[in-house]
Amino acid sequence: MASGVGLALFYGRIGSWQGCFLTGVALRGRNFGNPKSYILGTPKYLVMASEQLEEYLESILDIEEREGIAKTSAIARCMKVAPASVTEALQTLSDKGLISYQPYKGATLTDSGREMARKVKRRHRLLEVFLRDVLQIRDDNVHHEACKMEHTLTDETEYALCKMLRAPARCPHGSLIEPCDRQVESCAECLNNPSLAAAFPHRHEHLIPVTAMEPGQKARIAFIRGDAGVVQRLTDLGLTFSTEIQMVRKAPLSGPVEIGVRRTRLAIDHTIADHIFVAALGETS
Repeated sequence: MASGVGLALFYGRIGSWQGCFLTGVALRGRNFGNPKSYILGTPKYLVMASEQLEEYLESILDIEEREGIAKTSAIARCMKVAPASVTEALQTLSDKGLISYQPYKGATLTDSGREMARKVKRRHRLLEVFLRDVLQIRDDNVHHEACKMEHTLTDETEYALCKMLRAPARCPHGSLIEPCDRQVESCAECLNNPSLAAAFPHRHEHLIPVTAMEPGQKARIAFIRGDAGVVQRLTDLGLTFSTEIQMVRKAPLSGPVEIGVRRTRLAIDHTIADHIFVAALGETS
C-alpha cells in the first residue's frame, strides 16, 4: 500500500486487544469511555474492540444479576465512563444481538451475550486463582492483572489452566467459578483423559450451582466439579449424574442446604454443594 494510503479494512491484534485498522488509521489503547466511530457512507458505525465489548458485557452481567436490568447510569458508574458513551456502546451491542436494549430503561443480555459474558467471567476468576496461588501476586493486585489478561486467553489455554489448578470452585474474592462448557459429567473425565479433552463436544444448556436453586425448585444433576475422589464422595451420598433433586431449604450465611433425593432428604455442606451443578427443570412445589 503506497505511502500507507488505502481503504482496506482488516483486523489484527495490537497489544492485548483486537485492534481495528481503518483507512490507514490504527485504533489503540483502552479508552472505553470514548469508542471511536467513522462514517462509511451512512449510517454511522461504532468501531468497538473485542476487549471493550467483553468489558461491557461483563459489567451488564454483574448489574443484571443484582438488579434485574442494567440501566445506563449503573453501567456508566461501573465502567467509569460518561452515560453518552454507554448509550452509543449499548446500541452497538444491540445491533450485534448481544443485548436487548430499550432507551431510557436499560439493557439485558441475550442468550448469546450472556454466554459470552459468563465465559469471560470464568476466565477472569481462573486467572485470579492462578495469579494468587501460583505466581503469588498480592490479593489487591490480582483483579487488575486478570482484567488485562482475560481477553487474550484462548479456549485451549483456559482448559489447560483449569486442569492445572484442579478445577477451583471459587476465586480469591469468594465468587463462584462457572463450570466449563464441555459436555462432560465431571472434571474427572478431563483430568483422567488429557489426550481426549480437546475432543469433548460443547455443552449448550446453562447450568446453575445447587446453591442457586430456590426452595421447591426441581433440577437434574448435569455436572460435578472435581476429580474422581469428589465424584465418589457425592456418589456415596446418592448424588450422581442425571439424578433429579429438589431444593427444600437453604440456611443463611453459606450454611448447609437441604435437598430431596429419591424420596429422602439430605443436608449437605455449602462447600460440597459448590461442586454440584444442575439443569433446572422449571418446576416448583
